[in-house]
Amino acid sequence: MAGRKVCAMTKRGWALFAAMSVIWGIPYLLIKVAVEGVSGPVLVLARTAVGALVLAPLALRDRHGRAQVARHWKPILAFATIEILGPWILLSDAEQHLSSSLTGLLVAAVPVIAIVVTRLAGGTERITPARWLGLAVGTGGVAALALHGIDGFGAWPVIEVLACAVCYAVAPLIAVRRLGDVPSLPMTAACLTFAALVYTGPAVATWPDAVPSGRVLGALVALGLICTALAFVLFFALIREVGNARATVITYVNPAVAIAAGAVFLDESLTWSIGVGFVLILAGSVLATSSPRPPADLADPADVVADPAPVIPSAVVDVVN
Repeated sequence: MAGRKVCAMTKRGWALFAAMSVIWGIPYLLIKVAVEGVSGPVLVLARTAVGALVLAPLALRDRHGRAQVARHWKPILAFATIEILGPWILLSDAEQHLSSSLTGLLVAAVPVIAIVVTRLAGGTERITPARWLGLAVGTGGVAALALHGIDGFGAWPVIEVLACAVCYAVAPLIAVRRLGDVPSLPMTAACLTFAALVYTGPAVATWPDAVPSGRVLGALVALGLICTALAFVLFFALIREVGNARATVITYVNPAVAIAAGAVFLDESLTWSIGVGFVLILAGSVLATSSPRPPADLADPADVVADPAPVIPSAVVDVVN
């Protein structure tokens, strides 16, 4: 531990953080626009294919990464199924009914759900009173938003988004326990390529009869280039610059971006229940993911230094996504 320095936020770190907060806050807006003109499978194919085409050439340069992907292909396929194949089609279908801001807020419950999933999967990390409070507060926020969504749009789209959030909470367990040695960029390229291949058939079967509007095509291109390919490249750079712990703080900013984007560009209304749900989920996530502070005499400055090895983000992420 000796000799390691505490990482401070640099100007480059702040710039990357701001970029990622926006880039992973706008997918819900873009998905809402895209489903106006194409089916869910076409949307997922467009996003994954574009992302794969951009990232694959970069990943192929990493010989060690390619070998690791080949060695861990089974957990990678499982990760891709839970992180991309399932959630992205669920979001596409749900946003045919739900507003983009409500969808983004429901997905923002991932940090709260992740605590429960980790415990059920045998995690031994102690849940402090603050975390229990966070779970209770966050659950209350999810309940407020879910009831609002069910009252306005029916139960099924809300269930789809919550199922998506559960997937985003489960997938990182596979990444942490089975894919820790696999470099993020080759693994991401492999996941996107696999997803694109899986959705090629369904996309062809539901291909639109006419060319979608420029608005829809623009949303599809932005989802693939900006919210997928560029997002992962920038996120890896952000992790290298400020570390995993600080990088994942964008989880708390993304919902605000989703709400603002929906209100500004789609004229989505901001109700009191959305405001209350946002505050509760944000507060609950911060509390539920807080770590107990060690005694002053045992604290090590290295604890705040990021692990330099990037780990593929969950929708804690794309959160993502």
